[in-house]
Amino acid sequence: MTASKLISGAIALAALAGLPPLLDAGWQNAMNTMLIASLYALAFNLLAGQAGLLSFGHAAYFGVGSFAALHLMLATEDGLAFPTPLLPLAGAAAGLLAGLVAGWFSTMRSGVYFALVTLAIAELFHSFAPHLKALFGGESGISGMRMPWAGFTFGSTLEVYYLTLAWVLVCGALLWAYTRTPFGRLTLAIRDNEQRVRFMGYDAHVTKTVIFAVSAMFTGVAGALQAVSNETANYVVFGAHVSSQVVLYAYVGGATLFFGPVFGAVAFTFFAFLVSDLTRSWLFYQGLIFVLVMLYAPTGIGGALTDYLRNRRTRPAAPMVLAMVGGVATACGVVFVTEALSVLFGLDYAALRRGSEGLPDFSLFGLTWAPLSPLTWALPAVLLGAGIAALRYGTARLAGPTEGASAAGANEGVTT
Repeated sequence: MTASKLISGAIALAALAGLPPLLDAGWQNAMNTMLIASLYALAFNLLAGQAGLLSFGHAAYFGVGSFAALHLMLATEDGLAFPTPLLPLAGAAAGLLAGLVAGWFSTMRSGVYFALVTLAIAELFHSFAPHLKALFGGESGISGMRMPWAGFTFGSTLEVYYLTLAWVLVCGALLWAYTRTPFGRLTLAIRDNEQRVRFMGYDAHVTKTVIFAVSAMFTGVAGALQAVSNETANYVVFGAHVSSQVVLYAYVGGATLFFGPVFGAVAFTFFAFLVSDLTRSWLFYQGLIFVLVMLYAPTGIGGALTDYLRNRRTRPAAPMVLAMVGGVATACGVVFVTEALSVLFGLDYAALRRGSEGLPDFSLFGLTWAPLSPLTWALPAVLLGAGIAALRYGTARLAGPTEGASAAGANEGVTT
């Protein structure tokens, strides 16, 4: 690991440890959610990014971990002497067990069939959980309380945040160490060429099952941390949106990098925290971000940043700045059109229209706009046109040297 990476890691760790006491409870809770999402994304990426097994049902193991921690919390309320900081161990054990069973069946197939089997398993949990009241508490779910331990009450958001931070750092370090082991190299080999792994004498099915179980175990820890934080969970935690969220985290952040999914988890968590109170269309914007990243930065945010930093000496900064300006202008145009349409087709505007002749003006971003005025739609049209042009030109300029370098490298390889 280079000195620059060590310094960056130390700065990030200092910010994670020192910043929360300066923030209010809302931001502390948002940072706690960010940490849980980051661990969830790292665990998922062990399977999807490193082993090449795209799971569409990781919510199953996230939910199993949540309910296992809640059952242990209820047991501690009844007098079981179990330290509260170790509650996530229940999620790890439940995730590992569920991952071994589900992984054995899921990894009998590969590709799209593997993805469909994982999706089906998650849907089974989602469908049966409301009916298994003893395990999952029915539709209302299960609630528990964090019990005091060793002088810590775990009653404040800050204490829960530091508990989550400790677990995320430990689990992140273990996952990183996993990639440095021979089995971690075998995981990459499964992704790159499974048939060659078989020729080398390894049982590919058993290997994939173990990888699946390890990923599910750390996913269970993330689910347990969320249960400890919220002190409740219900069958919704098995929902498809929980599975799809982690896919967005991993691929927007960069599934080819170990810490890439963390970028996606942080970006989407804070995006939801900041934007969800401002507009009902925030999920649309989130999906749009995913589409744009896949179109213009297929390696994700982390991959694009890494690529730029690696080639910054031979690559001018102007195309990157131009692409960013273009992206911001395009985003502003999309936001204007989306919010304007949501107002014009909303119930409030319909009531206003019934009480007046024609189409009345509407308010947006603190200004008044006329629906039929060309000037109203000229602004987003200019933003979208100029933004898309700048984005395409900037990304083309950024891709040019890389493609050229790749071609040169390929030619050198052929020559050698």
